[in-house]
Amino acid sequence: METLQTIINHRTIRKYQTTKIEPEILDQILKAGTCASTTGNMQVYCIIVSSDEKIKEDLWAAHFKQDMVKQAPLVLTFCADFNRFNIWCKLRNANAGYDNFLSFYTASIDALLVAQNVAIAAESFGLGICYLGTTTYMADSIIKILDLPENVVPVTTLVIGYPSEIPDLTDRLPLNGVVHYEKYKNYSSEQINRIYSEKEGLLSTKELIEINKTENLAQIFTDKRYSKKDNINFSKSYLKVIENQGFMNNEL
Repeated sequence: METLQTIINHRTIRKYQTTKIEPEILDQILKAGTCASTTGNMQVYCIIVSSDEKIKEDLWAAHFKQDMVKQAPLVLTFCADFNRFNIWCKLRNANAGYDNFLSFYTASIDALLVAQNVAIAAESFGLGICYLGTTTYMADSIIKILDLPENVVPVTTLVIGYPSEIPDLTDRLPLNGVVHYEKYKNYSSEQINRIYSEKEGLLSTKELIEINKTENLAQIFTDKRYSKKDNINFSKSYLKVIENQGFMNNEL
C-alpha cells in the first residue's frame, strides 16, 4: 500500500536543496533499480551516477541548461548497454549477435524499467526526481561527456535530490482514455472530446494557451513543444547515434 501511494503521489520536482544523498540510501535506491525485470535477465543496461560539479555543468549544457541538473546533488543517466554483455560473451567463446536495432531496443526497455524502479525507490525515501527527455535529443553530446564506448547509448536521465518545492500533482487522463480491454477500440470524436475535457478545462491549461498565444492545448504540443521539424531533426540525430554506437547491422 505504501508503494502504491508513492506512485500515486508522484510529482515532478524542478527545484532542489543542496543536501547530499547519503551513500547508504543511494545504494538502496540503485539496488532497487537492479531488481527490475529485464529481457532474459541479461541486464543490458548501465547507470552513470554523476555528482562531480564539472561533469554536471557539462550535462546541464547538454540538457538545454535546465537548472535542476546543477541544483540536484545527483544526475543518473540510464543507458542501453550491450558492451559489458558482449565482452562477457567473447571471454566465454560465445558468438554475440547484438549489433542490431532489436538489441538496442531490448536494452532500452531494460534501461527504462530500471529507471522507473529507481524513481519509485527514490521517492519512497522522500527524495524528488525529474525525468529529462532531452537525453535522446542530445545523446551525442552525452556520449562524449560520459565517455560511453561502442554499444552503449543514453536512453533517459533522472535528476535526484531533496525537494525545495512541493508542486501540485500533475493532471492525468482518465483510465478510459488509455486502457483498452481485450482489443484496441479506436476513438470517436465524441470520446476524444470527453477524454481531454478535464485537461482542457483546467485553469493552468487556459493560462498556458494565453502565454503561448495558441488556440488550444493541442497546438502547444504541435507548434511550441514538439514540432514536426524538431521531431525529424532529433530523430535523424538519434538514429545516427544508434548507428555510430554499433546497433544498426542488418547483415546476416
